[in-house]
This record gives sequence, structure tokens and C-alpha cells, in this order.
Amino acid sequence: MNQPFDSDLPNIDAPAIGPPTTDPVPQPFEVKFATRVDRLPPYMFGRINNSLYQKRRAGDDVIDLGMGNPSDPPDPSVIQKLADAAADPGNHGYSKSNGISNLRREVASKYYRLYGVRLDPDTEVMSCLGSKEGFSHMCLALMGPGDTAIIPSPYFPVHMYGVILAAGNVVALDVADSEMFLRNVAYTCEHMAPTPKVLIVNYPHNPSSAVIEPEFFVEVVRLAKKYGFMVIHDFAYADVAFDGYRPPSFLAAKGAKDVGVEFTTMSKGYNMAGWRVGFCAGNSEMIRGLGTVKGYYDYGMFAAVQIAAIVALRETDTNVEKQSRIYQGRRDVLVSGLRRLGWDVTPPKAGMFVWAKVPEPWASSMSTMDFALKLLEEGNVAVSPGSGFGQGGEGFLRMSLVENEQRLRQAVRQISKCLG
Repeated sequence: MNQPFDSDLPNIDAPAIGPPTTDPVPQPFEVKFATRVDRLPPYMFGRINNSLYQKRRAGDDVIDLGMGNPSDPPDPSVIQKLADAAADPGNHGYSKSNGISNLRREVASKYYRLYGVRLDPDTEVMSCLGSKEGFSHMCLALMGPGDTAIIPSPYFPVHMYGVILAAGNVVALDVADSEMFLRNVAYTCEHMAPTPKVLIVNYPHNPSSAVIEPEFFVEVVRLAKKYGFMVIHDFAYADVAFDGYRPPSFLAAKGAKDVGVEFTTMSKGYNMAGWRVGFCAGNSEMIRGLGTVKGYYDYGMFAAVQIAAIVALRETDTNVEKQSRIYQGRRDVLVSGLRRLGWDVTPPKAGMFVWAKVPEPWASSMSTMDFALKLLEEGNVAVSPGSGFGQGGEGFLRMSLVENEQRLRQAVRQISKCLG
């Protein structure tokens, strides 16, 4: 007798199902990135870099004014110390992520010598694998979902995307006028809920080369205490300045260590970009947070590099000053050459870049990216389009001072021929 069908009971009379005799149709394997990576836009300099690579493969002599990659060597004494330290078997083990004590003491000594700032090398100084690494990990230590950072506009990419990778949000404010920038910081804090958690500043500024006077940081500290935000100052171009200008340290402002930190690097004035030696100094709690993140991510830089960096900090101040004079000579050559072509260029007081406004009629007829590609493809001169630094950079080019004066004169000639 047939029983009523009951979906909750097994059908014991049904034949057993054997294993499949054929494999399923293979599907393409899909790699799914985390949301933090999906939030990143396409790399803005990709087209420029690809065209540059292809032209050089074809044998073209391209003058590269795009990347701020120092082309001059470090002081010979620093290179020799690296070789000596690398020959010592005791220097090849893991190193503490916060840096060896003698290096941190030397950084504290430099701050006191140059800026009159007293730092505890044990709690208020930390070495980093370049300032970019330290900045990115500081963002991870401070930022999270729902947190907001104020950054400069135009922006150096890590100032934007270090925050985004830490799941934070960004408000970008124009840096062209420093007083207006501070008023906009106050306005943002007054009208945004919750208020921004971090203010990121960068002077001398990359890419625009904007500079400030010490009073600027006094106001930054006042605003930080009023609105409760932390401050990160990217001081990457501290050692490269012209015409008697002295870039001020954020930490020299009264109360600065209460609210923030400052990142410095040996990449620029010391010509040690590939060595990846940077530092974070200032607020001990913020540095403790950075150390917590770094403790999980790295074992610190090669001890021999740190030992050589001590020699550089202790013995090569004269060489750093000489390097600034070299960059000043290059600045003068490039600025005067571009002005002869009719370009609107303001000589920078500091940094490794000239921030040049795209001239007419090209400014009205093509994007900054297209103009940069024109100079590369038709003039064999590579530059960074301002749009690579956000919408605030549209209409400008960033031109680095890493080539010697002869090559810079040649670059101006090639630009003139390209646009003539």
C-alpha cells in the first residue's frame, strides 16, 4: 500500500546515488581582494611609467623629472661605515623594530641641535623603514572605520591612501594659502560630527613646495587642543631648503608633543633614499601605538644600515648643506629656463620639486595627464601630472630636481622644441 509522501522521512526505496563519473566543468579561479584594496583607484602614474619604460627599451634618452629619486651618492664616509658594519657577523641578526638605542639618541641630538627640541630617545623617538612605512603604520595604529583625517590638497598619495587602507575617511583642504588652510581646518571641526580624529600636514609640501613659518604650527597645536584631534607632520624635506629659508619643525611649537608626532627621513638631504631610514618623533603614546603595529609587521632595519646612519647624522651636516646648494642651483636653472618659454613658475623655497602651471594654450585644450604624455612622447621629458596628486593638482606639473644642471637645460630645450 502506498504511503503518503512525507518530505521529512527518507525514501528508503530510492536507489543509491553513486559518485559522479565525470569532473565538474572547471570555473575560472577568482581572487577577491579586501574592501580596503578595492577602494583604491587605478594608479595615476601608470600610463606615464609604462610609456617611459617602453621608450627607454627602444633606446630613447628620456630625461626623467617625474620621480623625486635622488641621483647623488651619500657621503663616502657613510658608505664605508656601512661596508665595515656589514663585515661584522654580529650585525646580521634580527634588529628591534624601534631602532638601536644609539641611532635614536642621535636623532634626539639632532632635534636639540637644530630646533631646540628635547626628546626622550627611549619613548619619543622611533626608527622606521623610511618615513612612508612609518606613516602608513601610524595610520593603522590611529585610524579605523568611521574615523576621519584632514589632509593637504594637492596630496602626496600616501597621505590619502594610507588613511584609506586603514579604513578611514579623508577631507582634503587646499594648502595654497596657509591661513586659509587653518581656517578651513577649524570650520571642518566645527561642522563635522564626529570631529576629525587626525590632521595630516606636510611642509615643505610635496608636490606644491608650499612652505610656512613657525607661527603656523603654534596655531595647529591650539586647534588640536581645542578640537581634540591628533597631528601627524610629514617633515620629509626638512633638510632641503634655499635662499636662507629654514623649514620649521612642528615639534618646536609649544605643546606640540602633547598632540602629535613628526616624521623625518634620511632619503633627501643625505641621499640615502634606497637605504630606507626614517624616524618618528614626538608624542610618546602615539609612538607606542606605532611600535605596537610595527612589532607585528617587521623586525626593524638591517643593523649595519643603522650604524652607518649614525655616522651620517653625526658627521655629515656639511654635506647636507652642500646638497641643498646643489638643488638650489638646479632649481634656478629649471625655473629660469621655463620662464624663458613663458611659463608661470614660482621658485620654491624648499624641497626637490618645481610646481609649474601648465601654460596656454595647452591648459585650456588638454588635461594635465595628456600634456605630461605629450612632453614624454614627443619631447622625451618625463614629468608628474598634477592630477596624480588629486583634483587639486589639475593644471600643474611636478618637475623634480634630481638631474644635473646640464640635463635640466637640455630638458628645457626639448620641451621648447616639443611645444614650438
